[in-house]
Amino acid sequence: MGNRLTRITTRTGDDGSTGLANGARLPKDAARIEVMGDVDELNSVLGMLLTHAIPRTQANWLLEIQHDLFDLGGELALPEESLLQAERVAWLEERTEEINANLPALKEFILPGGGQAATVCHLARAVSRRAERHLVHLSHEEMVTDAARQYLNRLSDLLFVLARMLAREAGDGEVFWRSRRIRDSE
Repeated sequence: MGNRLTRITTRTGDDGSTGLANGARLPKDAARIEVMGDVDELNSVLGMLLTHAIPRTQANWLLEIQHDLFDLGGELALPEESLLQAERVAWLEERTEEINANLPALKEFILPGGGQAATVCHLARAVSRRAERHLVHLSHEEMVTDAARQYLNRLSDLLFVLARMLAREAGDGEVFWRSRRIRDSE
């Protein structure tokens, strides 16, 4: 950070615009700003997840992911930069396979739940999906890196299997969806 923030309230956004790291100003509802907000929210939800008791290995992964998300945010704030490295996508895939190898095959859809940590993980997954959708929307208007788009997609996969793992480890188990037909017949 070249210029440290010494003044937080600047009033420069009172006109409905916000500044990018390169000095450009955009409307606060611009597609790029929408994605930046989603990535920030996702990072915050991961921080919330880290307040729960989760295995140290996965907690370390989540901390690495938070750093990656800051890189992605930087990339979004500096449109001409590519800060999120493509090998981070492969790293997410490896972590996903590592967890999934120890989970039983899915036979039903899962509802968000299964304990506090698993539920927060499901929330993070949903926010990751939204960030991905908004990034794809931005890509129709401006150039975005393949790594950024792929990262958010793989991250939601990792968060899904991590939520499954956390639900099982908490002893609450996964919450499986039952169709209306099944619920009515019970």
